[in-house]
Amino acid sequence: MRQTFPALSKGQVPMLLWLLLLILAPGREQSELAPKAFIRLTPPWSTNFKGKTVTLTCEDSHSPAQGGISWYYDDILLKKKSGKLQIRNSGYYKCKTPGSSLSDPVHVEFLSDWLILQASLPVFEGDDVYLRCQGWKEEDITKKIYYKDGEKFAVTYDSGFIRLNSASTNNSKYHCTTYVEGLFGMWKESSKALRIQVQELFPPPVLTASPSQPIEGSPVTLKCETWLPPQKSDTQLQFCFFSGDQALGSDWRSSSELQIPAIWSEDSRSYWCQAKTVTHSVMKRSLKSQIHVHRVPVSDVNLEIQPPGGKLIEGDNLVLTCSVARGTGTITFSWHREGTIRILGRKTQRSLSAEFQIPTVKESDAGRYYCAADNIHGPILSTLITVTVRIPVSRPVLTIRAPRAQAVVGDVVELRCEAWRGSPPILYQFYHEDATLGSSSAPSGRAASFDLSLTADHSGNYSCEADNGLGAQHSDRVTLNVTVPVSRPVLTLNPAGTQPVVGDVLELRCEAQRGSPPILYWFYHDNVTLGKSLAPFGGGASFNLSLMAQPSGNYSCGADNGLGIQCSEVVMLNFTDQKYFLLELKYGSLHLVPSRSKITPVTVGVILGLLSILGLAATAALVCKFRTQKKSGGISATGTARSFGTETQESTHFEPPALMELQPVYSNVNPGDRDLVYTLVGSIQHTKEHLVNPGDRDLVYTLVGSIQHTKEHLANSPRLHWKHKGPTVIYSEVKKTHPDDSAGQASCRGWAHEDATESYENVPSTSLALYH
Repeated sequence: MRQTFPALSKGQVPMLLWLLLLILAPGREQSELAPKAFIRLTPPWSTNFKGKTVTLTCEDSHSPAQGGISWYYDDILLKKKSGKLQIRNSGYYKCKTPGSSLSDPVHVEFLSDWLILQASLPVFEGDDVYLRCQGWKEEDITKKIYYKDGEKFAVTYDSGFIRLNSASTNNSKYHCTTYVEGLFGMWKESSKALRIQVQELFPPPVLTASPSQPIEGSPVTLKCETWLPPQKSDTQLQFCFFSGDQALGSDWRSSSELQIPAIWSEDSRSYWCQAKTVTHSVMKRSLKSQIHVHRVPVSDVNLEIQPPGGKLIEGDNLVLTCSVARGTGTITFSWHREGTIRILGRKTQRSLSAEFQIPTVKESDAGRYYCAADNIHGPILSTLITVTVRIPVSRPVLTIRAPRAQAVVGDVVELRCEAWRGSPPILYQFYHEDATLGSSSAPSGRAASFDLSLTADHSGNYSCEADNGLGAQHSDRVTLNVTVPVSRPVLTLNPAGTQPVVGDVLELRCEAQRGSPPILYWFYHDNVTLGKSLAPFGGGASFNLSLMAQPSGNYSCGADNGLGIQCSEVVMLNFTDQKYFLLELKYGSLHLVPSRSKITPVTVGVILGLLSILGLAATAALVCKFRTQKKSGGISATGTARSFGTETQESTHFEPPALMELQPVYSNVNPGDRDLVYTLVGSIQHTKEHLVNPGDRDLVYTLVGSIQHTKEHLANSPRLHWKHKGPTVIYSEVKKTHPDDSAGQASCRGWAHEDATESYENVPSTSLALYH
């Protein structure tokens, strides 16, 4: 900032100005700071012939100077005080005004030589210099030769002058020569050597700083000061500023000032500047000036947190802002969490605040935070601020704990919902399908349970929900199948209301109204297992029974789905019907085969009549054959015993017993069944196979004895009853074993029964003998 002074006289203002500059740049001489005075010559030549007079005029920036002029001749102060001085003696002249420093010396020579070399004065740096070679009698000279440091560089043929461009203080020596014509001929004349006197265009600049001792962070103005002589005031100068070896700001500028917005302690160093003419003919630099920047220590360190209050949710961004109320220069900010040695972050910058961000905070980021600030004077700490991090609940896991592997109606199961992560308290909700069962709170987090007493309606999908106020999370669905024990089944017979007969297919249907699938149904007839049927999807099941024998008796069924068998009520079935069999000759054996169709009594009569005729013819043939063999010495009989259902045995030979009275004897295979009629179809041949009744699985018939080959027919032969102890026809009724019975199934039969491996003893029948 420039200071203002009271009104001063015209001569006092420049003096005070330079005194002020002297104070701002300590260590510099006043003569180097104040603009120099300069001397103007009339005529403007540095060399003159002896006897000539030269007028010197002293001038400064306020030319022409008024009073108070000091003149010096060869460094001797003259008494002359006026602004002009006339001289005729050779020597060095200087002057000084009250508002300037001492001028550069001007050397003026007065010579008595015949030829002199003149140079224009004053000559400033970068100016063109005019040289004139002058003779005592100019009219006798026709040619002039100019030399620089002994070498010719120009020739003229008149009394004019030559011009040298951009004079500089290089101490070169100039002279000239000429040839003079006289009465006695021509001779050569040479001038005295001349050094061109070049005055300084502007003094070396002086760099000043305002303020000279700035505070860190404050602006500073640098000024590069120099002065032009009044006669050169129109010369344009350019300036450049330097810090160390580094140029400041842009390159050369027309302004002699440079504004630094903020200066820092590390900017404490030497500064200098340069000034030059636009034509680059003259360039000068200032001396170096040291600038010391003062630093203000930091104070009042404060830490702020975003979001305010320091309450965050996991995944949020935590912003820590550290600031200082005062402090200059480069400040180093650092952030810390209490209890940890590691520095969370550090920033060094020229500002009063700095930010540090922790992206995506985790539970481990909770704690107390503080920051520190330091600008070389030692760190200053902020107060502690607490940061809490709440964790949203993770997706919970639902587990169902039942007292057994398969949940059953009436059981109490535990629904346990657990979220592995989440800040407490956590509220758990339990759902069956989309219906809310109840809720439970976990003040310390983790898991909660809900007890549920199962009914048949509780099968389905279960889930749970966890919520701690930061967003609810739903578990995966868990399927619970509640097994319902089967109810007592109901057995129905189909067709119902009609009297079944042998050959019909009777459908037994068993159905339990309640019970979880799959259900296994068992079917029984008089404590005997008929079969089983699986209902994989629940409901009832059927069993088809082909009536190959008497179906009379007690029927029942049982239902079981793994939780215990339930038995139906007994259904009784009573009826009578005729069952017809065919005595079939197959592969040389007699088989009792149930007729595939109902045979009427008329049909049976016709067949019996035909068989009677065939029987009489066969008997007659046998009797005739018997008599013939008797005459030749008797007969022999051979029999083969075979049991139905056993392996074939080797034939056994025996002698026939004594003959008894012949009479027709018929033996019913199953004498206990009065309703069965057997029909003999075809002729009797080999009888090596079993006589069976495959239609009745509980009866096995065994034929003992055999019938031999005959070569001639027996016709009209009487029937003979042969008493013997040999071959007989017996039958035995064998009770079959049912391997699929079990203790549980047997419990449905409702009465005691014999062991499955027990057989009835054989019952002998009337003997039958056929002989040749």
